[in-house]
Amino acid sequence: WSWLFMRLSGLLLLVLALGHLVIMHLIHSVEEINYVFVANRYAGWFWRGYDLLMLVLAMGHGVGGMRVIIDDYLSTSRWRPMALGLLYVICGSLLVLGIGVALFFQPVTT
Repeated sequence: WSWLFMRLSGLLLLVLALGHLVIMHLIHSVEEINYVFVANRYAGWFWRGYDLLMLVLAMGHGVGGMRVIIDDYLSTSRWRPMALGLLYVICGSLLVLGIGVALFFQPVTT
């Protein structure tokens, strides 16, 4: 299942990242992208879901790759469980933070 997830998430991430690149850098110029632009984008659930899907897939894909690297280089070491634990704690923390922003973002109006 891990092998299949890495292939499918990589393919889907490619599509999502290219879509993000086109929208954020080709359709809109860098000068247009500011807090107001992002707040207006996050007013609807489509972009929140798009960014959330990209975040979850990127974190899952990256953690899967790092897990393989840790297994390769620390396969017989006693450091392996600590390295994997640290990887999962960092990933979980970043996921909670990212999901919290995507789900609970409220624009500040002045």
